[in-house]
Amino acid sequence: MTWLHRFVDSSLVSPVERDHREPDHAFRRRRVVVVLTLAIGAVLLGFSLATEPGDTAFYALTFGLALTWTAGAFLSGPLHAGRMLSGGGLRRPVVQPVVIGLVTVAVFTAGALVVAQVPLLRTSVDEVLDHARYGSLPLIALITVVNGLAEELFFRGALYSALGARHPVLLSTVIYTLTTVVTLNIMLVFSAAVLGLLVGLQRRVTGGVLAPMLTHVTWSLGMLFILPPLMAALV
Repeated sequence: MTWLHRFVDSSLVSPVERDHREPDHAFRRRRVVVVLTLAIGAVLLGFSLATEPGDTAFYALTFGLALTWTAGAFLSGPLHAGRMLSGGGLRRPVVQPVVIGLVTVAVFTAGALVVAQVPLLRTSVDEVLDHARYGSLPLIALITVVNGLAEELFFRGALYSALGARHPVLLSTVIYTLTTVVTLNIMLVFSAAVLGLLVGLQRRVTGGVLAPMLTHVTWSLGMLFILPPLMAALV
């Protein structure tokens, strides 16, 4: 088995053994909390991206959104960091998720070269990037990190656990993607689908949220700092 094969297998394919079963009453409670959190979070997400770039309301709404995802995640029940097979033993996933995040950044950056040539897609990207262009970049970076972590705590933590054993990767990806539909932004929906599937596979393999969190934040920060100058250069 080559190094690349081992890397992909341990990161995205072969799950480690774990037992995260919980009593029926706890499982039902988790589902109730998840549904309520989804409803509130979707509304806040829609409002946050509907604000004008540079509007201070954007910061309050996005921090409120992060708080909603985080509170819903922890109120739903136990969360797990997860482990992966590395060096012949089980370890916390740290390096591999960051590497996967960087590879994803490279793929999306290459895709941006095509997106920039399609007016509808370019407009969708610019609508998101305008918040970074006209707002406080350090504050936007903080929001990016906080929301990335919060989304993984909820979607790959609480929601994934609430879906049960049948197709949790697919279902969590679909729900995560549908949540972004309220933004009416085609590129955000597409990004959610791709990223959601990737981190969903990591959640399945590691049994926890640490790997998805690291990959998500790496990807988000990469897009934040690379896309604005890249899109400007492709005018």
